[in-house]
Amino acid sequence: MTLPKILDVIQLDDSSLSKEIIAIKRQLFDLRLKRATRQDFKPHLFKHSKHRLAQLLTVEKSRDQSN
Repeated sequence: MTLPKILDVIQLDDSSLSKEIIAIKRQLFDLRLKRATRQDFKPHLFKHSKHRLAQLLTVEKSRDQSN
């Protein structure tokens, strides 16, 4: 599985960008909860989710600064 590409994030509009940020934050919370309760989880999803969240927040910040 490869890391998500920034071009996918740039093409999102503002509303779907904010929805995606919320979804990724929720996914990270669920992963941390699974790790804390010793449930089965895929550790590589931490890296992918954090990478995706950083991309989303970067695009959101750049859009806010340009407006």
